[in-house]
Amino acid sequence: MSRRRECLRKWTELSAWTLGVALISLYGATRAWSESSRERGLAVLSAAGDSGSPVAHVRPLQPDQTGWSARRVIAYAESALSAGAPEGVLRIPSVRLEVPIYAGTTEINLNRGAARIEGTSGLTQGGNIGLAGHRDGFFRKLKDLRIDHEIDLEVDGRVKHYRVVEIRVVPALERGVLSTTQVPTVTLVTCYPFYFVGSAPERYIVRAERADE
Repeated sequence: MSRRRECLRKWTELSAWTLGVALISLYGATRAWSESSRERGLAVLSAAGDSGSPVAHVRPLQPDQTGWSARRVIAYAESALSAGAPEGVLRIPSVRLEVPIYAGTTEINLNRGAARIEGTSGLTQGGNIGLAGHRDGFFRKLKDLRIDHEIDLEVDGRVKHYRVVEIRVVPALERGVLSTTQVPTVTLVTCYPFYFVGSAPERYIVRAERADE
């Protein structure tokens, strides 16, 4: 009986080790795939904007997915097969964030980058540009933003600079933050609290105004 128990214990330990190695390998492969997708998206945008016009180049920052949930990393990798080039790139140097911007808040766009919210200004227009992102993905870094931090938008090979002027939390159904503005504005929106389990009841809002006009 004791020999049978010993064999069973060894078999259980071996199975646990095998499963652990398999999960680690899967996670590593998923991270590599998702980063490859991100680099392809940024490369496509760079090529599209390379038309000989003056370019205010910002060196790409190294990605940091350590704060992401495992579910978001996998969802990001799955979105890599989706068609469509980004409209621009959002960069926030102070929190080392660089993310492609896609048109429309579809789940695919939210998984693979930042999504421009329908009904808000286009990236080349004035007014209020609304950008949404997942709180357990790219936009988790918004929690470290502060007033006066710089936000950059690269569109068509040119970079526009914005300065954070307001950070606040609003109810989930609050739409006033996306209203048209006289001053060129970027409004970043994500769910709040950042580590809430389930559907978050509030929204974290970062508003930045154009700083280079």
